[in-house]
Amino acid sequence: MSTDEKVSSLVYIFKKCSTFVWLTMKFESILLPGIDAERPLVIAGPCSAETEEQVLATAKQLAAAGVKIFRAGVWKPRTKPGGFDGIGSPALEWLRWVKRETGMYVTTEVATEKHVDEALKSGVDLLWIGTRTTVNPFAVQEIADALKGEDIPVLIKNPMSPDIELWVGAIERLYNAGVKQIALVHRGFSSSDMTVYRNLPQWHIPIEMKRRYPSLPMLCDPSHMGGRRDLILKLSQQAMDLNYFGLMIEVHCCPDDAWSDKEQQITPDALKQVLDGLVIRDTVQTTESLAALRDQIDDLDNELLRLLSKRMRVSREIGHYKLEHGMPILQTQRYDHILTDRSSHGERMDMSGDFIKQVLEVIHSESIRQQMVVMEEVKEKEKPKQNRPKG
Repeated sequence: MSTDEKVSSLVYIFKKCSTFVWLTMKFESILLPGIDAERPLVIAGPCSAETEEQVLATAKQLAAAGVKIFRAGVWKPRTKPGGFDGIGSPALEWLRWVKRETGMYVTTEVATEKHVDEALKSGVDLLWIGTRTTVNPFAVQEIADALKGEDIPVLIKNPMSPDIELWVGAIERLYNAGVKQIALVHRGFSSSDMTVYRNLPQWHIPIEMKRRYPSLPMLCDPSHMGGRRDLILKLSQQAMDLNYFGLMIEVHCCPDDAWSDKEQQITPDALKQVLDGLVIRDTVQTTESLAALRDQIDDLDNELLRLLSKRMRVSREIGHYKLEHGMPILQTQRYDHILTDRSSHGERMDMSGDFIKQVLEVIHSESIRQQMVVMEEVKEKEKPKQNRPKG
């Protein structure tokens, strides 16, 4: 067996084992007493707990609007020192007042063992692990160890980087520590590119997480994803259309005066408008018409695979030609032409140019690999045979 075959076998075994782990994990509901399973589950409140007055004013307005779970950041991990990094432990007393005055459940972010201990002692009902923490396995393990023996729901936000295995790792660390009430929060992924979103949705990543963990509730955080108030309704609707279970939205009694992230926070009245504007589609279509359409998709996918296989055969022939004529594998001018021409053509066919570009990049990468294999095989055959030792 060649080295490549051994690696492929190990990857296959690893994937099979990982799939077995996903399928055997048994989770429990995150729903607290008095909260039903109707979509969307709403968790709302300010980015940060700033003052006693701000916390209670926001909570009372949200409770009057029917929100059952109040969120507020007590400890705020900032990108750089010098910014407002949260009131800290004293703000936990304000969350106790919220519970006493409104009857709401409360949740806050934890990033260390100390945070967990203080939040639990203060009667916090749910915890969430933030994006900056999910990306750090050491921090997640510290939190998991602190939660051993505790019976409390934990929400896990996606990591800042689009690395699905970090998200998976956080789930497994908590689960191994005995935490069975887990939900996921999709808040988008950081990017160095200038985009309309503060954090790119990259919907395919949470969709894959839903495939791997179909029993785990998925919530959307449109506030951090969009970074702007005017995007919250749009992103919330998209999440509902993808069958997300709930929303975590930043709401402030006076968002323009917020001490952090004021551009993405909305008023309690604006939250009501967002929720009233959502269209919840819970019907599961089982008619023959949908089955027929899915059959068409299956046929088209098979045709795509056949065409891709044919394209790779042509790529291998090109590899032979380049080898015979002493040409390098990568022809950048030709590649640039393909990306530009096909992207434009795709847009004329009502597809996103970026989508076509991504597809072509993956196809081109496989074509290059096929040509490299051809060249390596030919070189191997052309190696002079070693003289056999005389008997």
